[in-house]
Amino acid sequence: MASGVQVADEVCRIFYDMKVRKCSTPEEIKKRKKAVIFCLSADKKCIIVEEGKEILVGDVGVTITDPFKHFVGMLPEKDCRYALYDASFETKESRKEELMFFLWAPELAPLKSKMIYASSKDAIKKKFQGIKHECQANGPEDLNRACIAEKLEFRCFWCRKEWKNTKCMCTLGPGTTS
Repeated sequence: MASGVQVADEVCRIFYDMKVRKCSTPEEIKKRKKAVIFCLSADKKCIIVEEGKEILVGDVGVTITDPFKHFVGMLPEKDCRYALYDASFETKESRKEELMFFLWAPELAPLKSKMIYASSKDAIKKKFQGIKHECQANGPEDLNRACIAEKLEFRCFWCRKEWKNTKCMCTLGPGTTS
Protein backbone atom coordinates (compact mmCIF):
# COMPACT_ATOMS: atom_id res chain seq x y z
CA MET A 1 0.00 0.00 0.00
CA ALA A 2 1.62 3.26 -1.12
CA SER A 3 0.86 6.53 0.60
CA GLY A 4 2.36 8.97 -1.91
CA VAL A 5 4.68 10.36 0.75
CA GLN A 6 8.01 11.66 -0.60
CA VAL A 7 11.45 11.28 0.99
CA ALA A 8 13.47 14.47 1.50
CA ASP A 9 16.89 14.66 -0.17
CA GLU A 10 18.50 15.28 3.24
CA VAL A 11 17.21 11.90 4.47
CA CYS A 12 18.87 10.17 1.50
CA ARG A 13 22.12 12.09 2.05
CA ILE A 14 22.24 11.09 5.72
CA PHE A 15 21.63 7.45 4.83
CA TYR A 16 24.41 7.51 2.25
CA ASP A 17 26.82 9.18 4.71
CA MET A 18 26.04 6.55 7.36
CA LYS A 19 26.28 3.66 4.90
CA VAL A 20 29.51 4.64 3.14
CA ARG A 21 32.51 4.69 5.42
CA LYS A 22 35.20 6.70 3.71
CA CYS A 23 38.73 7.04 4.99
CA SER A 24 38.22 9.96 7.29
CA THR A 25 40.15 12.10 9.70
CA PRO A 26 39.39 11.62 13.41
CA GLU A 27 37.42 14.89 13.38
CA GLU A 28 35.27 13.71 10.46
CA ILE A 29 34.63 10.39 12.21
CA LYS A 30 33.40 12.23 15.32
CA LYS A 31 30.82 14.07 13.17
CA ARG A 32 29.48 10.83 11.63
CA LYS A 33 26.01 9.88 12.82
CA LYS A 34 25.53 6.86 15.09
CA ALA A 35 21.74 7.20 15.05
CA VAL A 36 19.17 9.48 13.45
CA ILE A 37 15.38 9.70 13.65
CA PHE A 38 13.05 10.64 10.80
CA CYS A 39 9.45 11.87 10.94
CA LEU A 40 6.72 13.08 8.62
CA SER A 41 6.55 16.76 7.81
CA ALA A 42 3.72 18.79 9.34
CA ASP A 43 1.62 18.38 6.17
CA LYS A 44 2.31 14.58 6.20
CA LYS A 45 3.62 14.69 2.61
CA CYS A 46 7.35 14.19 3.15
CA ILE A 47 9.69 12.13 5.34
CA ILE A 48 12.21 14.50 6.91
CA VAL A 49 14.99 14.46 9.51
CA GLU A 50 13.60 15.16 12.96
CA GLU A 51 15.51 18.16 14.24
CA GLY A 52 17.80 17.48 17.20
CA LYS A 53 17.19 13.71 17.10
CA GLU A 54 20.60 12.30 16.30
CA ILE A 55 23.62 10.81 18.03
CA LEU A 56 27.07 11.61 16.69
CA VAL A 57 29.91 9.08 16.92
CA GLY A 58 31.95 11.75 18.72
CA ASP A 59 29.35 11.98 21.50
CA VAL A 60 29.65 8.28 22.38
CA GLY A 61 31.71 7.89 25.53
CA VAL A 62 31.83 11.67 26.04
CA THR A 63 28.31 13.01 26.62
CA ILE A 64 26.50 9.73 25.89
CA THR A 65 27.65 6.63 27.76
CA ASP A 66 25.03 4.23 26.41
CA PRO A 67 24.19 5.10 22.79
CA PHE A 68 21.51 2.45 22.36
CA LYS A 69 19.67 3.44 25.53
CA HIS A 70 19.92 7.10 24.49
CA PHE A 71 18.58 6.21 21.03
CA VAL A 72 15.56 4.40 22.49
CA GLY A 73 14.96 7.37 24.81
CA MET A 74 14.78 9.75 21.83
CA LEU A 75 11.75 7.94 20.39
CA PRO A 76 8.38 9.49 21.28
CA GLU A 77 5.99 7.52 23.48
CA LYS A 78 2.88 8.49 21.54
CA ASP A 79 3.85 8.82 17.88
CA CYS A 80 5.53 6.84 15.11
CA ARG A 81 8.99 7.37 13.62
CA TYR A 82 11.56 5.85 11.30
CA ALA A 83 15.17 5.56 12.43
CA LEU A 84 18.63 4.39 11.45
CA TYR A 85 21.01 3.00 14.05
CA ASP A 86 24.63 2.08 13.32
CA ALA A 87 25.13 -1.05 15.42
CA SER A 88 28.68 -2.15 16.33
CA PHE A 89 29.22 -5.84 16.93
CA GLU A 90 31.72 -8.63 16.62
CA THR A 91 31.55 -11.87 14.70
CA LYS A 92 34.00 -14.72 15.07
CA GLU A 93 36.00 -13.19 12.22
CA SER A 94 35.96 -9.44 12.87
CA ARG A 95 34.37 -6.37 14.37
CA LYS A 96 31.53 -4.99 12.25
CA GLU A 97 29.18 -2.06 11.98
CA GLU A 98 25.86 -2.43 10.20
CA LEU A 99 22.93 -0.11 9.79
CA MET A 100 19.57 -1.11 11.19
CA PHE A 101 16.33 0.43 9.96
CA PHE A 102 13.53 0.86 12.49
CA LEU A 103 9.83 1.54 12.16
CA TRP A 104 8.72 2.76 15.59
CA ALA A 105 4.93 2.40 16.00
CA PRO A 106 4.18 2.42 19.73
CA GLU A 107 0.88 1.16 21.09
CA LEU A 108 -0.04 4.68 22.28
CA ALA A 109 0.37 6.24 18.81
CA PRO A 110 -2.83 7.37 17.07
CA LEU A 111 -4.20 4.84 14.58
CA LYS A 112 -3.95 7.38 11.74
CA SER A 113 -0.24 7.89 12.44
CA LYS A 114 0.38 4.13 12.48
CA MET A 115 -1.40 3.77 9.15
CA ILE A 116 0.50 6.61 7.46
CA TYR A 117 3.90 5.40 8.72
CA ALA A 118 3.19 1.78 7.77
CA SER A 119 2.00 2.72 4.28
CA SER A 120 4.99 5.08 3.75
CA LYS A 121 7.64 2.59 4.90
CA ASP A 122 8.25 1.30 1.37
CA ALA A 123 9.04 4.82 0.14
CA ILE A 124 11.88 5.26 2.62
CA LYS A 125 13.12 1.67 2.29
CA LYS A 126 13.44 2.10 -1.49
CA LYS A 127 15.81 5.01 -0.81
CA PHE A 128 17.78 2.95 1.73
CA GLN A 129 19.27 0.42 -0.69
CA GLY A 130 21.39 -2.23 1.01
CA ILE A 131 19.82 -2.24 4.48
CA LYS A 132 20.27 -5.79 5.81
CA HIS A 133 18.49 -5.44 9.14
CA GLU A 134 14.99 -4.12 9.75
CA CYS A 135 13.00 -3.96 12.94
CA GLN A 136 9.44 -2.90 13.65
CA ALA A 137 9.06 -1.94 17.28
CA ASN A 138 5.71 -1.39 18.97
CA GLY A 139 7.09 -0.57 22.40
CA PRO A 140 10.28 -0.41 24.47
CA GLU A 141 10.14 -4.18 25.02
CA ASP A 142 10.79 -4.62 21.27
CA LEU A 143 13.92 -2.48 21.51
CA ASN A 144 15.85 -4.38 24.14
CA ARG A 145 19.36 -5.53 23.38
CA ALA A 146 18.42 -9.21 23.19
CA CYS A 147 15.88 -8.55 20.42
CA ILE A 148 18.38 -6.47 18.46
CA ALA A 149 21.16 -9.00 18.97
CA GLU A 150 18.91 -11.76 17.71
CA LYS A 151 18.31 -9.82 14.50
CA LEU A 152 22.04 -9.24 14.05
CA GLU A 153 23.05 -12.70 15.33
CA PHE A 154 26.28 -11.39 16.82
CA ARG A 155 28.67 -11.74 19.68
CA CYS A 156 28.86 -8.67 21.88
CA PHE A 157 31.98 -6.64 21.13
CA TRP A 158 32.21 -5.25 24.64
CA CYS A 159 31.76 -8.28 26.88
CA ARG A 160 32.46 -10.98 24.26
CA LYS A 161 29.39 -13.06 25.18
CA GLU A 162 27.45 -14.93 22.52
CA TRP A 163 24.07 -13.22 22.53
CA LYS A 164 22.24 -16.12 20.96
CA ASN A 165 22.63 -18.30 24.05
CA THR A 166 23.47 -15.78 26.78
CA LYS A 167 21.50 -12.90 28.22
CA CYS A 168 24.12 -10.21 27.63
CA MET A 169 22.92 -6.84 28.82
CA CYS A 170 25.77 -4.87 27.35
CA THR A 171 25.11 -1.54 25.67
CA LEU A 172 25.75 -2.15 21.96
CA GLY A 173 28.59 0.26 22.54
CA PRO A 174 30.80 1.58 25.31
CA GLY A 175 29.27 1.84 28.75
CA THR A 176 28.39 -0.35 31.67
CA THR A 177 27.31 -3.95 31.70
CA SER A 178 24.66 -5.29 34.02
